[in-house]
Amino acid sequence: MHPVGEDLTKLTDPQIESKLYKLNSLYFMTDNSSVRHQMILLMDTYKLELDERRTFAKIKQAAQGNDDLDSLIKVR
Repeated sequence: MHPVGEDLTKLTDPQIESKLYKLNSLYFMTDNSSVRHQMILLMDTYKLELDERRTFAKIKQAAQGNDDLDSLIKVR
């Protein structure tokens, strides 16, 4: 977790994606390598949070038996 970062559990996925997009655009506006490094760390934190949420959602969906591929495969 980045020391400047906020509690990501309070943010929605679109809010995190928005912050990630904004940081990505600001990254190319600065020439300071130290600032760029900190931005990369913060962007990585956002990306990891989104990946964890998506992975958890897939696991939860599979555990509930909502596997959409079952209806596509027909065995006779």
